[in-house]
Amino acid sequence: MLIEHLPPESATKTALRNAIPAEALERVGEGRPDLAPWSGTETLLASVKDEVRLLRMVMVAANGGKPGEFTPTPRPGIPPKSAQSKREGLSDEQRRALDPRLRNQPKEA
Repeated sequence: MLIEHLPPESATKTALRNAIPAEALERVGEGRPDLAPWSGTETLLASVKDEVRLLRMVMVAANGGKPGEFTPTPRPGIPPKSAQSKREGLSDEQRRALDPRLRNQPKEA
């Protein structure tokens, strides 16, 4: 119980995280912030950095410039968007199954 509530940057959590084989981490699939080696402060700092960069881009665009493309700061334990699997959109049949308002709609030919 005590180990579960330690901060992620603690020596104990770092040692436990480093003992996990890479194959096991890959099987998880999605980002696991609790497995990340960054502390909460470092994660917050990366978020602040991203916000400052976005504000700078807005200011450039507001003054008639071309700001370029924004890429967020990479965070450990969270794969970049390009590495994540791309999902296909839902078909009309799947939408009807999920949303009761669409169930009585006529099917398009």
